[in-house]
Amino acid sequence: MSLSLDDVAWHRAVGQLIEGLDKANFWTRLVRLLGEYVSFDSWVALLFSSNQRPVVFAECPGEDGSPDQLFQDYLKGLYLLDPFYIASREPTPDGLYRLAEVAPEHFELTEYYQRYFRLNVVADEIQFNCRINADRTLCLSLGSTQRFGNEQIALLSLVQPWVLALLRQRLAFEDSNPPAVAAAPDWRVQLEASVQQLKGAQLTARELDVGRLMLSGCSSKEIARKLDISVETVKVHKKHMYSKLGIKSQSELFSIFLQAQNT
Repeated sequence: MSLSLDDVAWHRAVGQLIEGLDKANFWTRLVRLLGEYVSFDSWVALLFSSNQRPVVFAECPGEDGSPDQLFQDYLKGLYLLDPFYIASREPTPDGLYRLAEVAPEHFELTEYYQRYFRLNVVADEIQFNCRINADRTLCLSLGSTQRFGNEQIALLSLVQPWVLALLRQRLAFEDSNPPAVAAAPDWRVQLEASVQQLKGAQLTARELDVGRLMLSGCSSKEIARKLDISVETVKVHKKHMYSKLGIKSQSELFSIFLQAQNT
C-alpha cells in the first residue's frame, strides 16, 4: 500500500492521535497506525540520556506477557554498546535512522550482536530520533525479522515529520509523570571497579573507552576518529588492555563487561 499526502485516512488518524496525546494508549495507537503501512515485529518507545539508564515509556508485549530477560540485560548496561544509543550521544539531527546508517563497521561480528541483537531484534531495526536537547533523545524504535525494504523506508521517511512532531508533543505528558528510573552509574567507574575485583588490574580511562568502542563493533580506524587519536595509538591501548586483563579475545572482554553490569 502506498501513502500519499492527501490520504484522508492518514490525516484523520493523526488528528485522533493529537487529540489523544495525553492518553495511556497513545504509543499503542501510534505503532498500530504505522503498522498499517509498514510491517515490523517489535517496537519500543524510550528516552536516551547521559545521566541515567534508558527510560522505557512503552514497548510491545512479549509472547507470554512476562518481562523479556534479554531486554532487561539491555537496560542494565548492554545499551552502552547499542549503535542507536551511541549515535544518540553524538550531535546528530532529528530524523529516521536505519541500523545500517549507525552501526559500526564490525557490528555483526561483535558478541553484543551475536548474544543479544540477533536474538532480540533478529534482522533489522529502524528508529525515529527526536532530539530534545543536547542530553536527551526521545526514540521510537521498530524491529523486524526481515530487512526493511526501500519502499518501507520511503513510506516512513514520508511520515517522519508527523511522527517526530507527535513524539515531541507527547514528551510533555511523559515528563509530567516520570517513571522511577535509577541514575546510571558511571560506566567507566563501574567497569574499572569490576576489572580491579575480577582481574586485579587497573585500566586507564582511554583504555576503557577503546574497549567499549571495540565491543560495539568499531574498527581501529573508527575508534581513532571518535577519540581523536591515531590508529597506532588505538592498537597500543588495546595491547595494553589485553595484557593487563590476561585475555586474548573480544569474547573474553565482553564477558568481563557483562559481569561489570551485574555487580
